[in-house]
Amino acid sequence: MRYGGNTSCVSLEVGDEPPIVLDLGSGLRPLGHALEDRFGLDAPIELTAFLTHLHWDHIIGLPFCRPILRLGGTMEVFGPPQDGDLHEVIDRVVVPPFFPVQVKQLHGSIRFQEVADDTVAVGSAKVTVRRVPHVGTTLGFRIEANGSSVAYVSDHQAPDDRQSVSDAVLELCDGADLVIHDAQYTDDEFAEKATWGHSTIAYAVHVAAEAGARRLVLYHHDPLHSDDDMDRIVDEAVCFERAGRLDGVVGAAEGLAIDVGRR
Repeated sequence: MRYGGNTSCVSLEVGDEPPIVLDLGSGLRPLGHALEDRFGLDAPIELTAFLTHLHWDHIIGLPFCRPILRLGGTMEVFGPPQDGDLHEVIDRVVVPPFFPVQVKQLHGSIRFQEVADDTVAVGSAKVTVRRVPHVGTTLGFRIEANGSSVAYVSDHQAPDDRQSVSDAVLELCDGADLVIHDAQYTDDEFAEKATWGHSTIAYAVHVAAEAGARRLVLYHHDPLHSDDDMDRIVDEAVCFERAGRLDGVVGAAEGLAIDVGRR
């Protein structure tokens, strides 16, 4: 009720430029509503999105985003390489009988482009794309603009030792003003689900501290965790020894807004 139950979606804004969207989970639906409230129903909304991977919880919001359900709305989606065209793979999921129409039948315009281990310019922002450990081809992103940086590593398979960090993840998080990182499991939960593709809360803190980041957002919560569980998890994370190297640790919540401009 307090942290929210929608799946992965983050909106990143640079000045007055159109927002950069990170992942297309069910959170994309309320984001679309918020953008219409902000820009109005008559103004065409142009979005650029970066998709970490194609698991359902990261794409399920795509056909429910109102700005691209009407004429004039556009979205350019950068996503991981697939066996076959990225758009064709999406169309295997957004297709009857699972959904009434396909993406190409939506009124707005959606373009898909595969990207990996590259850099993409979006307005005044630079987005660095790297492959990160997970189940299947998965990307992480680093967004830099106006002297500030945000790293987004939504799904990250922690190693067995939960100490080593891949070079790609360290590169994305290096000195970042804000790291948004997978923190799905407690240590006890990880012991039972060590190969499920995710990280522990402690490992998320470790990654951010190891990379010399400023602040950390714990992300991709386990849906079995209640609000009270999350409160306890965040309180414990703040007290981890390695958290002392950070300026702050918070738990992601729907509607949470953070200014990452340097102070």
